[in-house]
Amino acid sequence: MSRAAPIRAVVFDLDGTLLDSLPLVLQAIAHAIEPFGPVPPPTEIFARLGGPPERFLPALVGGGRNVPAALARMTAYHDTHQELIQPFEGVVAALDRLRARNVALAIWTGRDRASGESLLRDHGLHDRFATVVYGDDLPSHKPDPLGLREILARLGVAASETVFVGDADVDVLGGAACGVDTLLIRHARRVDEQLRAKAWRTVDSPREACELVLRALD
Repeated sequence: MSRAAPIRAVVFDLDGTLLDSLPLVLQAIAHAIEPFGPVPPPTEIFARLGGPPERFLPALVGGGRNVPAALARMTAYHDTHQELIQPFEGVVAALDRLRARNVALAIWTGRDRASGESLLRDHGLHDRFATVVYGDDLPSHKPDPLGLREILARLGVAASETVFVGDADVDVLGGAACGVDTLLIRHARRVDEQLRAKAWRTVDSPREACELVLRALD
């Protein structure tokens, strides 16, 4: 697929796209919901992600009454093991190469602002992004495109001038709903053909995604 307009901005998801955090996120959620019933397989938990935990936990813990306790367990587990989270190989260098080409960078993530900013600071990434929309910043979440539209407005770029990079189904659906070419990182998982048809490109890894975007600038 070719692009009709040059790339002026690249928007990234955070977990599973810039940071290799998904294993810890899934472990923390499994730990959170364990006292409240059977723990679903990781693939089912992953399919529910896309917003703050308060959005997806009720269905996993038997209702809203158990959410505070589950959230406390999840947060404690995540914070205890946060040092396991690292940027994917090649990502930091690719961000710097994109900035050197005068491409505006942003993040659209379902992660809450407090933990997201902590992770960005821990890895020296905070100043590489012009703006970030977190999962608790707006009333709606992926795949609703409101967060991506907000980023486009802040950056002053058109959807046709933007690429969105993510690793989840909701990333593709949100990008498509906003008219933004979306690059899906599949991490070796099987991608439904209908979803694949909505993506601009599908690649195996974050490093491959970054290299593809850099090539698209030439």
